[in-house]
This record gives sequence, C-alpha cells and structure tokens, in this order.
Amino acid sequence: MDTVEPGAEPADGLFGGPRADATVLRMLLGSQLRRFREAAGIMTDRAGYEIRASRSKISRMENGRVSFKERDVADLLTLYGVTDEQTRARMLELGRQASTPGWWARYSDILPDWFEVYLGLETAASVIRTFELQFVHGLFQTEDYARAVTVLGDKAAPATEIDRRVSLRMRRQELLAGPDPPRLWSVMDEAVLRRPVGGRTVMRGQLHRLAEVAALPQVTLQVVPFGHGGHAAAGGSFTILRFEEPDLPDVVYIEQLTSALYLEARADVDHYLEVMNRLSAEALTPAGTVRFIKEISSQT
Repeated sequence: MDTVEPGAEPADGLFGGPRADATVLRMLLGSQLRRFREAAGIMTDRAGYEIRASRSKISRMENGRVSFKERDVADLLTLYGVTDEQTRARMLELGRQASTPGWWARYSDILPDWFEVYLGLETAASVIRTFELQFVHGLFQTEDYARAVTVLGDKAAPATEIDRRVSLRMRRQELLAGPDPPRLWSVMDEAVLRRPVGGRTVMRGQLHRLAEVAALPQVTLQVVPFGHGGHAAAGGSFTILRFEEPDLPDVVYIEQLTSALYLEARADVDHYLEVMNRLSAEALTPAGTVRFIKEISSQT
C-alpha cells in the first residue's frame, strides 16, 4: 500500500488485506490523523482541546491504542482542514470499522487495558519475534503449564478466574492454526527449558509440545545455552511485532508486572532488532534446538 499524503484520499488497502482487523485499522487511522495534524501545523494540545480530551489522548489515538468516536474523528478532520467529502467519508468509515471489538472482548473482566492492546497487535502481526528469559512463550504453552504460570502470577485469584485466564491463553493459540498464521520466531534462554514450572510431569509435557511446534512451517525456535555465557538480552524478555501494512511501524512490547511498554520510536526498535539478531546468531540452530529440547526432556 502506498503512503497516503496529507489531504489525499486513503488508499483502498486501508480496508483490505488478510490482517486488516480492528487493531490495524486503528493504527492506520491514527497514522493518517497524525499526518493531517502535522501538515496543518497543529500541536497535540490544541487537537486535544478540540475534542474535549488531553494531549495524551491524542497521542494514544495516533498510535492506534484506543477506539475512535465518530464525532472526534469528524471534529479533528475539520480542525485539520480536511474538507474533501469523499476523504472525510472514508476516514469516518474507517473509524467505524476500527471500533469493532476483538475476540478477547469476552474476557474484558480479567484483562487489563494494557494487555488488550497487545492481543490486538499479536492478532494483526505478520511476523512476531520474541526472546524469553523465564517462561515458554504464551503461544506455545500447554494448558497445564499455562495454569502453573498463571497461578504463580496471582496465587490469591479464585479458581474461576484462573480458569478464564488459562482459557484466554489457549484461545490465543488458535492464531497458529489459522488460515494465515504469522511467522513466529522465538529465542529462549536455556533457563526456560530447565525451570520445572508446575513440576516435572508438567514440564515434560511442555518440552514435548515445544518439539511439536518447532515442526510447524511458520515457527522457528532457538535456544541460547548456558555454555555460551552471557547475552545481550539478559535484562529481560521482549517481543517485536511487524505488520504487513508498510505504513505501520514495528512495535516492541515489554511486559512488566502490572503494566507494559510499547516502543515505536525508530531508534528503540532498531536497538531491539539488533539485539534479536545477535541472539539468533548466538543461539543453537533450529535443528540443534530441537535436539537440545529432546535431550533435556529425556532428563526431566
């Protein structure tokens, strides 16, 4: 899809493509609104005032982190001097499509807002690259392993809530079996394989599952062994998401205990991409990783 210049009609690709779900549409609409604002020379403070919101709300809108009210989109287009009726109509329709709830809406009672954003990005991504320092990535976890991880995170949670959180994680994994799954490249520290989360039996099942997913054509698994010494990502786990739409920037996701960071600045993303490339070069090959997983499994 070509870049849409300020004042021009949005390209047809805004409404199509296998991954043009609500999250991508919000990001595209936000990106277009930013272009219009910058072309008009209007600061975020003034834009926020125009729609009875804060500067941070404008930032979240332009980054596609919130849904759009039709009235707000119309008011911003007017402020930015966008008068072409066809352009306005298409932008408003894009806003309506971007407000469609995702499948995870049914779990809204247990989902923090910051993780809802990630689920949308994960669903929309065409390439997902991750580094895991402590746990197996959520898209690869068995139900028993996921339950053990969930309980570790909140031992005081009632059983019904634990069940729903595990159900959510299992629902996420349908992404791998869909008609257009993302390319998933996961690098793990050896500690992920050695830590017996849930006990030896649960861990043995999890290792078996990792060997299975490694055989999927869209999945690449690698392990950084202890014997290789320290590595560039010793600070923690992270995920890099890339999208098919060329107008959308890569996003780095870093999960914390009660919140998450979403990095889109080019310098930040480039740094994490460099670290990811170094990790991939230092790790065992995919074939060597499968052999390593099976070796550890036989010892568990």
